[in-house]
Amino acid sequence: MKHQFITIEGNIGAGKTTLSNILAQKLNAKLILEQFADNPFLPKFYEKPDQYAFPLELFFMAERYKQLKDFLHTQDLFQEVTISDYLFTKCLLFAKVNLPDEEFRLYQKLFDIIHQQISFPDILIYLHAPVQKLQDNIKKRNRSYEQDIKDDYLFNLQETYTSYIKQHNIKTIFIDASNADFIGNEAHVQVVIDALEKDLPQGQHYFNLPS
Repeated sequence: MKHQFITIEGNIGAGKTTLSNILAQKLNAKLILEQFADNPFLPKFYEKPDQYAFPLELFFMAERYKQLKDFLHTQDLFQEVTISDYLFTKCLLFAKVNLPDEEFRLYQKLFDIIHQQISFPDILIYLHAPVQKLQDNIKKRNRSYEQDIKDDYLFNLQETYTSYIKQHNIKTIFIDASNADFIGNEAHVQVVIDALEKDLPQGQHYFNLPS
């Protein structure tokens, strides 16, 4: 494997954790999964976003920082590859969507201090799916606090992600996940593995999954 640190990103419901689990097993990789369920502000945020957005994002940033720092600084002789189902910069991207300007500026100051201590992945896999596909996946996994997520919110997150990736010229494997079935279709997983084995330059590289 050409990459030691692989991160999988995408919108809510894109299939990040599913693909991360499968790739970690196939590549014998160390796996970092975001512990979103530990955030006590998450259900409250979906009920009252204006009131709980700032503590929600602070909690996420602190937890992601601790988790990534602990994992990435622990040597494992038997697992040379690490796969994460989130990019640390997602802290800033979600905060940009969720926080008013003054709170975002304060949050960004804290982020700028912390993120320098976190290693950036060698390559990013971004799962891009239309909002309706995301909503279908959200309904299927049936987390009660997610069931009223608005289309506009998902669209804003999508735009924020793709804008960030393109502006920073990040080495990214863009996967069109419109028809993704990583559990039931082995060929879909193989597209991702084949892409990881290519000698890709900086920038965005687009791959479609077979129907």
